[in-house]
Amino acid sequence: MRSITSGELRALYLEFFGQRGHAVIPSASLIPENDPTVLFTTAGMHPLVPYLLGAAHPAGKRLADVQKCARTGDIEDVGDASHLTFFEMLGNWSLGDYFKEKAIPWSWEFLTSADWLDIPKDRLAFSVFAGDGNAPRDDDSFRLWLEQGVPAERIFYLPAENNWWGLPSRIGPCGPDTEMFIITDKEPCGPDCSPACSCGRYLEIWNDVFMQYNGQPDGTLLPLAKPNVDTGMGLERTLCALTGKKTVYETDLFAPILDRIAELTGKAYGQDDDVTKSFRIVADHIRASVFIIGDPRGVTPSNVDQGYVLRRLIRRAVRHGMRLGAPEGFTAEVARVVIDKYRAPYPELGEAAGFIREQLLLEEGRFQRALRQGTREFEKAAARLTGSVIDGLTAFHLYDTYGFPIEITAELAKERGLTVDEAGFREHFAAHQERSHDGAEQRFKGGLADASDQTARLHTATHLLHAALRKVLGGEVAQKGSNITAERLRFDFSFGRRMTKDELAQTERLVNESIQADHPVDCREMTVEEARDEGAIGLFESKYGDRVKVYTMGPVSKEICGGPHASRTGDLGSFKIQKEEASSAGVRRIRAVIGASVDA
Repeated sequence: MRSITSGELRALYLEFFGQRGHAVIPSASLIPENDPTVLFTTAGMHPLVPYLLGAAHPAGKRLADVQKCARTGDIEDVGDASHLTFFEMLGNWSLGDYFKEKAIPWSWEFLTSADWLDIPKDRLAFSVFAGDGNAPRDDDSFRLWLEQGVPAERIFYLPAENNWWGLPSRIGPCGPDTEMFIITDKEPCGPDCSPACSCGRYLEIWNDVFMQYNGQPDGTLLPLAKPNVDTGMGLERTLCALTGKKTVYETDLFAPILDRIAELTGKAYGQDDDVTKSFRIVADHIRASVFIIGDPRGVTPSNVDQGYVLRRLIRRAVRHGMRLGAPEGFTAEVARVVIDKYRAPYPELGEAAGFIREQLLLEEGRFQRALRQGTREFEKAAARLTGSVIDGLTAFHLYDTYGFPIEITAELAKERGLTVDEAGFREHFAAHQERSHDGAEQRFKGGLADASDQTARLHTATHLLHAALRKVLGGEVAQKGSNITAERLRFDFSFGRRMTKDELAQTERLVNESIQADHPVDCREMTVEEARDEGAIGLFESKYGDRVKVYTMGPVSKEICGGPHASRTGDLGSFKIQKEEASSAGVRRIRAVIGASVDA
């Protein structure tokens, strides 16, 4: 096998298929444009589904690309030898043009020719569809591999679970695939060892999907008039196999990142299993975060959708960086290396370099502050234990009040020889969600149209808006009323003149800073006198009786209130003032929206 770098592998692949009439197209966004069912682009074929279903592609019928992909369903597995969050997929496509008779010989040529990857022919194995009651055995692919000179004993017929592709609905284009494997140095696990095993002898590097059927609602398969070819080669895994590395983390894709982590921490990659795992988590998660933030449709950390996944990646990287002894601000330093490594194939990362580092630093700072406070509370709870189990209520309190994900509590507990009642945590979490909905209308009706999640978030925003107005305009500002629907909030407050553009901008900025700080929304019941003693702002106190609920949002807001609220300020997404106007003599009115409505 030839010695090769990641950049050379990308270039060789695109050059090979470019010479064979394929238009080289750029990677699509990591954020799917037409598929609300997933958060990220998970495979090379994902952005091309409309064209595989029959739409005409503007670049023609033969395409090749390197697609950015992210799979985040197994974040907890990252740190072992093979799992990655972000990866690149090399792909070539035939949209109703050539089929098996070209795809298989080309695959063989690219893999084995001395002009291309030069993999020894006896190190390759292949699988093809074995057939079942729905579709016949793929003897055409078997024959074509034989014609390339592959011995029959290295071509395996495997069932649909291994060698069939179709949409989850089972309706639409589908068909058999043939997969390509490098045979590793591991001994066979037994007489029936095959690529279907998980023993590690066979390492998949490429597959060709042959979409030759159209699945019908009744389950039948009809032949497609123009079958398609969809292929995918994992860059990281192929590079690992070609260079003889034990894991993808030893390839040139990760080497400079790991070197920088070592410089920042004083630790050596590989010195022991725990250190190695933390190195890998930091490298993988920051690499993925750089691509998510720097994507043309990129996102920033939040508590919803892609932003939630991003926040989890960054915070897990921070946690493991701290375990390695990394200094504050290390995420931006590691990101600098990632950006330098990838700015040539992905220029958008270089263009967004400052913004990427800024977002990482902001989230790292937020999490480190929460960790310091939450860790102190964890230590107090651990010191009070009479056994070895952190109960579910304590774990939930750490989550609800200090923003501690349950996995962080579990990691802290494990380090001290303790366990966490995670089932109990889930019970308290579910009960909390139920309480936030049940009877909301009975508890609070003034100003709220309903008690939906969106209305609760808008209601929470009024607290932040009130606090911001008092900071910008002065402590004499007081709420005079509100009206909230699921679409917008209307907030009335005492003030004697029209606000200036600068004052409105400052107010909006302060609210968004409070949202980005992701403060927990903490609720405590107490008497009105106790609330006053704690400095809570008391609005419309006669509505609440002798005991009141006081909602605290970090250092920003402490108010007596009885309505439904978000669990954290970060749940709000973003805040935009739409209009400021007079309501009555000495009273002004602000209309504002949050989250998705901001861009509507």
